[in-house]
Amino acid sequence: MRVIASLILLLLGAPALLAAERPLKVFILAGQSNMEGHARIETFDYIGDDPATALLLKQMRGADGKPAVCDHVWISYYTGMGESNGEGFGKLTAGYGSRQKPGEDGGKIGPEFTFGLTLDEKLTEPVLIIKTAWGGKSLHTDFRPPSAGPYVLSDWQQENYPKQEGHGIPKDFEKWKADKVKETGVYYRLMIEHVRRVLADPKRVCPAYDPATGYEIAGFVWLQGWNDMVDGHVYPSPKRGDATPRFASYSDCLAHFIRDVRRDLFAPRMPFVIGVMGVGGAKAGSDVIAFREAMAAPAFLPEFKGNVIAVQTAPFWSEELGTVDDKHGKIRQMGYYLDSKHKDYANADGAMTAEQKREYLKKFEADLISPADVALWKRGASNAGYHYLGCAKTFAQMGKAFAEANLAMLNPPKERVAAEPRHGEMAGYLLVPNEKVPDTFNAGPRKTRRFPSPGLRLRRPSPRIVPRSVTSGTRNR
Repeated sequence: MRVIASLILLLLGAPALLAAERPLKVFILAGQSNMEGHARIETFDYIGDDPATALLLKQMRGADGKPAVCDHVWISYYTGMGESNGEGFGKLTAGYGSRQKPGEDGGKIGPEFTFGLTLDEKLTEPVLIIKTAWGGKSLHTDFRPPSAGPYVLSDWQQENYPKQEGHGIPKDFEKWKADKVKETGVYYRLMIEHVRRVLADPKRVCPAYDPATGYEIAGFVWLQGWNDMVDGHVYPSPKRGDATPRFASYSDCLAHFIRDVRRDLFAPRMPFVIGVMGVGGAKAGSDVIAFREAMAAPAFLPEFKGNVIAVQTAPFWSEELGTVDDKHGKIRQMGYYLDSKHKDYANADGAMTAEQKREYLKKFEADLISPADVALWKRGASNAGYHYLGCAKTFAQMGKAFAEANLAMLNPPKERVAAEPRHGEMAGYLLVPNEKVPDTFNAGPRKTRRFPSPGLRLRRPSPRIVPRSVTSGTRNR
């Protein structure tokens, strides 16, 4: 009986023992302002108004009603403004969204909160999230990956920038080109350097890390796009008769980005999730839809089959809040008409005083936006449309969807696994044979690879700007 009892206890403790022997799961989140996250915590209650997301809200709150704190998920968040960057880290909870000061709770969430909550629920191993995000950054310049080469002028820029006149055209073309060289790839390098810095000493951020079992880079999530989508100079509309998609170069650059982060993080088949731009929801215009297609395109490349997934975020856009936001847009438009003395609107003759214009707008708003609209907006929104209205319901659903997509790649259907040849690597975790391990690797049972020194200089693109015609057909080499 004593032997049987011992066996029962052993079996009951087996899951915990197995978890203790598994490496730390590392997930990387990167992008611009929507990866930062601008949903204020005050909009959490709105999540509970919908039966479809009420359970998600319960997961986001602890028994005391405050935002939940993950038991087995830690986060390192690198962000900043201008040249001032810094890190916030600790157990994952709400407050790791956009921050004025990197080390201080910003009162907001991005997708990281429910991403981590979902992982905490599904995984037995400890989890480390490394998040790097900065507002207003492009893929074509700021996050440009090394293998994409130097920044390439679009045909429209080649034709118009040398004139040095016109809306948005630099007045000093030579200085603009010099500045572009300096700016190209800066945030890609900052991202990689921070990931390497954290992984050089994971225990600093994640006390649960065990050097004996090491860590596994288990996924990467990319949420970006606004600054590329709205740049008509970099991505001009194709000329008549040109069938090339307007945002084709974004697709190409994102494919380079996926290859490069895998190479620079020594994770050749690391699962990669593309968060496809969803602002505007179902009512988005043709240009937004074209950009969504360009963002998702790399997931359909043969080399990325089964290890890159594009997650559409448009279904998580709040259509009812979007309707109220449209009304806000009409009020702003009316203000512009009054100030510009538009011939078809009040103040066409310019006779209205500043006070009269304010009163006119006040009445216009009262007639357009109902008290119910005001209450709905206050409950669910906290920012502009380009930030998904600062709606916590939207960001919460995105984070959960990103985690589920990532987990699906970590645990593919058995039929697919059986059909695919095995490589010496799994989910970004490099498996090393049992022979003597070189100094560039960590010693230990799992032989986890050690990253180069945080101070390592990354390979930079060639310091020049190349017209598209010069590089045509050579950019993927």
